[in-house]
Amino acid sequence: MTQQDDGRDKNIRDFKEAVNMSPAALEKWLETDESKSVGQSKNGGESVGHASGRRIVDLQRTKKGDLSDEDVAHMRKVTGYIHRHLKQRPKGDVADTPWRYSLMNWGHDPL
Repeated sequence: MTQQDDGRDKNIRDFKEAVNMSPAALEKWLETDESKSVGQSKNGGESVGHASGRRIVDLQRTKKGDLSDEDVAHMRKVTGYIHRHLKQRPKGDVADTPWRYSLMNWGHDPL
């Protein structure tokens, strides 16, 4: 196994650990008004996180051997976002907060 394979496998493992929502749960979440209410978007279009959520569902349903380098790069981006965002947890009940909604768009429900 090459060093590149090790990094690829680690990125895939890290992604699977960080993304704790099932594809079905994430798809259902992405249909909600709460999901669509958060995130940065250009010209009022779909937010970056919402678009990423749709891609995450596809990645979760793709066999490991069929993942492209671009797919693995996106997995690494998702893992990084989730880890950074978790460190910014607001005080108090986070159940109905933009912080949680944003994380859920990236496939991670902190609750």
